[in-house]
Amino acid sequence: MTGLDWSALLRAGVQGLGLKPAEFWDLTPAELQLMLGDRGTTGPLLSDGLEALMQTWPDDLKEDHSDDG
Repeated sequence: MTGLDWSALLRAGVQGLGLKPAEFWDLTPAELQLMLGDRGTTGPLLSDGLEALMQTWPDDLKEDHSDDG
């Protein structure tokens, strides 16, 4: 996975879109992507993509076994 070029994204948001820095940082990546003109042409997230995300960032659920006998 490659990192994001935050300085370029911030420049695009502030200079290109006229956002204030706080407005830029309040955006989700999807909102920024839409504002920059990408209409989701990369396609939907399919099951293999979801599986990769789940492996990379698993939910940190703690199982409660207090009712186990």
